[in-house]
Amino acid sequence: MGARGAPSRRRQAGRRLRYLPTGSFPFLLLLLLLCIQLGGGQKKKENLLAEKVEQLMEWSSRRSIFRMNGDKFRKFIKAPPRNYSMIVMFTALQPQRQCSVCRQANEEYQILANSWRYSSAFCNKLFFSMVDYDEGTDVFQQLNMNSAPTFMHFPPKGRPKRADTFDLQRIGFAAEQLAKWIADRTDVHIRVFRPPNYSGTIALALLVSLVGGLLYLRRNNLEFIYNKTGWAMVSLSYIHGSSQAQFVAESHIILVLNAAITMGMVLLNEAATSKGDVGKRRIICLVGLGLVVFFFSFLLSIFRSKYHGYPYSDLDFE
Repeated sequence: MGARGAPSRRRQAGRRLRYLPTGSFPFLLLLLLLCIQLGGGQKKKENLLAEKVEQLMEWSSRRSIFRMNGDKFRKFIKAPPRNYSMIVMFTALQPQRQCSVCRQANEEYQILANSWRYSSAFCNKLFFSMVDYDEGTDVFQQLNMNSAPTFMHFPPKGRPKRADTFDLQRIGFAAEQLAKWIADRTDVHIRVFRPPNYSGTIALALLVSLVGGLLYLRRNNLEFIYNKTGWAMVSLSYIHGSSQAQFVAESHIILVLNAAITMGMVLLNEAATSKGDVGKRRIICLVGLGLVVFFFSFLLSIFRSKYHGYPYSDLDFE
């Protein structure tokens, strides 16, 4: 029964083949070749993407921000395939460009990139790079860019949108502000770690050491500190004791005191409104506050010496 059934099945298959249209074989062959080509192209694209990511990870292992020229920019940022986000700082750091803002922005950018590079969340989904004008002039021309510094985000797919350009003029370039913008564009949250700044502590320690050393050398003769007569003689030499008269030197002293107070207010305003390093802003704030308190107290002391009975004072210099 089985032997008789096998020829029957072969005859049925032959009939089905005879009923196929004569032009279908080239079509099937073409469809097969197309499928093979598409599969090979997809495999090639995956291999190219893996090579690009591997190269970027190697660069990131050596430094958190890698510099790019025109060829690298077109290969790793503009050309597909790409499954990673790229933050690019367009800048001009060469000394002949005299771009002080570029250097300040680069310091904040370095802090941000280092915070990402050495964080536990570091992965191959976000990279930081830099294009200097003198190394990638063609890139600036290609993007119609005529100002620096500029921060741009290049997403994994599609072209950058308007929000992918950081609004530096309105927000500033502090690392914390850049991290917030990156979180909005990529959903990657970076916790900024700033290196400790000991300059203020060192300066204060040196000042205390200097004063302490001088006092130690004069430890057997410290009466001059408590000698009110000596301080009064210094002030009486240039400050008239009456409110009805004023020395020429007194006018200059009052001018200098007001200038010092104004400088202190300017420093306080600068510390409050600037977007630079937090440590530097803290030092500027302390210096400005010291200038205002010290010299305004000195000004009040002079006013009290001229208008006897004036009840208000800050630091008592009398």
